[in-house]
Amino acid sequence: MGTALSNEGGVKLVRLLLADDHVLLLDALKHLLETEYSVVGTASNGAELIAEAIRLKPDIIITDMAMPVQNGLDAINQVKKFMPHIRVIIMTALEDTDLARHALATGVSAYLRKSSAAVELFGALRAVRAGRRYVSPSLAKKIEDGTSRSINGGVSSRRLSPRQRQVIQLLAEGHTMKQTAAKLGLKPRTVAFHKYQVMAIFHLKSTTDLVQLAINEKLIFDFRPPCQL
Repeated sequence: MGTALSNEGGVKLVRLLLADDHVLLLDALKHLLETEYSVVGTASNGAELIAEAIRLKPDIIITDMAMPVQNGLDAINQVKKFMPHIRVIIMTALEDTDLARHALATGVSAYLRKSSAAVELFGALRAVRAGRRYVSPSLAKKIEDGTSRSINGGVSSRRLSPRQRQVIQLLAEGHTMKQTAAKLGLKPRTVAFHKYQVMAIFHLKSTTDLVQLAINEKLIFDFRPPCQL
């Protein structure tokens, strides 16, 4: 259990970084949380989340799971390499309990549904500040019971390196190899190498197969419900 974080004497000591690719939700969340916390920054994709976390060094990150360029969980795993003790709250519309269990196993402090009421978010923040974990009640029992489907359809995500995950996510999102190279600071031939290496490992025959792999690996999501305020 980590050291408790507290707001003392009316001074906003707890610094939050918010990440979500839905701008309206991000703005609403920022406005809501600024009543009790210091929101030091926002990010709209996984790459921005990593950069802003390293630059701003917040106490707690609140992030969506499904984001472009790099998904929220992969981004958090990168951040934790630089700041292993940072506390993270996932807020997502996804109902995948295996994904929630995996996130908690990798060091996420709280896992909430986006449909949760504001009072639940503040409750999760209080728990995280005190060094405790929090999971939305609607998911907690399912996670404990272990009654959910396989996280990635039988394909082990550990067979993909972090760089391969970045490349495959961007390509599956519709970026060309040249655009992917520019976003990742690579040469196009390096992106091509990663793409065709992955296709060979997983015996993929087409771009459709590559997109399905990205869905199975939770790099992108085949169901993106509208954001809920």
